[in-house]
Amino acid sequence: MLAKEEQQQKGEGSKRRHPSDDGRGGKRKRKDGEEGPKAQGGGGKVRLDALSVGYFRRVGERLGEGFEDDEERKMFVENVLSEVKGKAALVVMDQTGSVTLQQLLPLSSPKQVGEVLLELDAESGSGFKAVSCDRCGGHVVESALRQMSRWNETQKDPRATTEEEEEEESSELLEAQVLSLSQAVRDNIADFIRHVHGSHVVRTLLHVLGGCLGPPRTDARPGGKDRRCAPPLTDFEIPTSFWYELKSLTETLMENINLSVTDAVASAVFQTMLTVCHRKRPKLCKQLLKRTMEYLTGLSSAPGVSPLLVFLKDQASSHLIETIIQLSHKPLLRDLYNNHLKGHLVDLALHPIANFPVQRLTAASASYKLFPRLFDELVQGVEAILAAGHMGVIVQLAESCAESGEKQDDIMQCLLRAFHCAEPGSRHVSCLPLFMSLLTYEVYYHSETAEGSIQKEVPLTSICYHGSRLVQALAKFKERSLLLSSLRTLSPADLLTLASDPAGSHVLQALITTSSDKGRGKILKRLEGQLVQMACSRLGSRVLEAAWNSASVSQRQSIAQELAPCESQLRSDQFARHVWAKFALSHFVHRRAHWQEIQTGESKKRKLFSDILE
Repeated sequence: MLAKEEQQQKGEGSKRRHPSDDGRGGKRKRKDGEEGPKAQGGGGKVRLDALSVGYFRRVGERLGEGFEDDEERKMFVENVLSEVKGKAALVVMDQTGSVTLQQLLPLSSPKQVGEVLLELDAESGSGFKAVSCDRCGGHVVESALRQMSRWNETQKDPRATTEEEEEEESSELLEAQVLSLSQAVRDNIADFIRHVHGSHVVRTLLHVLGGCLGPPRTDARPGGKDRRCAPPLTDFEIPTSFWYELKSLTETLMENINLSVTDAVASAVFQTMLTVCHRKRPKLCKQLLKRTMEYLTGLSSAPGVSPLLVFLKDQASSHLIETIIQLSHKPLLRDLYNNHLKGHLVDLALHPIANFPVQRLTAASASYKLFPRLFDELVQGVEAILAAGHMGVIVQLAESCAESGEKQDDIMQCLLRAFHCAEPGSRHVSCLPLFMSLLTYEVYYHSETAEGSIQKEVPLTSICYHGSRLVQALAKFKERSLLLSSLRTLSPADLLTLASDPAGSHVLQALITTSSDKGRGKILKRLEGQLVQMACSRLGSRVLEAAWNSASVSQRQSIAQELAPCESQLRSDQFARHVWAKFALSHFVHRRAHWQEIQTGESKKRKLFSDILE
């Protein structure tokens, strides 16, 4: 475990690569111990000596091996921190020292963490600023701040012993240092929030003062789907002083709100502030959102043009507006649309940057009466938006229709027209492959192709991510007959290929699980003869399991009857063996009556829970 943590922390120590420590230029590459921070008040460079670098490298290796007991760990941590004492600033701003301390601080007591911060504050001349705005030192300060989540571990028993009372005092030292850091941030707010490294310290500080933390930053870059989701936050108890300090820090940030419009790094800090307050201080968040919108809409622009139309097209400010939209309450959203965006949504949806805030607005309005008005405006530009390639807008429009339960027939008819399969009616059965591939009827089937002669391999080789998401949204509609009719035109072999496709498998799973028992039965009937191959596929086996979980007892029996004769093939396959076990097919083969009894019981339970949820 410790070895794994060491690798993760090493990634953290090298993530934020930037041309220089101050974020404005200079040497980029350096070896451990060869180039350190500039001396305070001097032009020369002060470096951690080679012996110390070697020592901290060995400490890092030792930490990766773990400890036999707590006593050994405590002694080791104490010994290492004694070596840090007196040169903490040099150690944290050295790459090797930084990575090692990031591993060591989670194993240290709150008192020890507080002492490290106390020395950094005292030695660095300009307080915490020099360390926090260093590419290595910033990570250590963040790691130290994160240890505040262990603050309440020493606050539990009022009948504390002398040793426990000392621990309580030690947690107060860490509390005081966090407040001291926050004071340093407030005194140098512009320098911190505009700095590529210092801004990360401020963002962690906001989380700690609010009493919620996300996972530590690592060197791994999230994929596209992960990037759409905010990281999960864990709440923890905080001292009362932090509530007041959070208010003070947010007030100081609001005084520098102009930076959030012009600077992308500062904008990210403001977004963190709003997100933390929305989670922990909702009333304060409402005030901040209102003040932020008043500032943005109060700036000068062309006569008769809302300044928001300019900010929505800017890289830095558009991200801030996205966050505001996501966190806004109904009156603010209504004001945003009525007074600033009404009549401009299609133009914004066609813009390479502004289309993302439009997606957030479409998602946020789904549960309000505002959505139909927003829909009526956007639906007029669907074909133009498709031509621009901004599929996120179309997908979000469909998802909001599914969530709100409104305008579902309208969006379906609009899509049929956009993909040229609305007229004649015989083209309706072609809608599924067209939606999944995001190609019009003429392009997909080629203009000269005679009507009805469908090239079966085309839909299976051109399914795209956004097409898959669009159909998954449409599968949640109340009326899905067009999609299911189109699905039934595919051959069993095509369905197998669809089930094995990274994007297509999600479509087939959504259509199977959202269908009625009768509709699901028809799909499973079409899959007869392909189930063994599906079970032996990485993605197909997942679709099969989803179908099984939503199937009736008779449908499960039909699936089992097709799979059971291929026992040796299924049990030897890396994917199918899980299907064999989950479907209890050994019971089906050898104890059929018992298997039937179990499946009937599960079906009754599923129905009971379904009735309760409804």
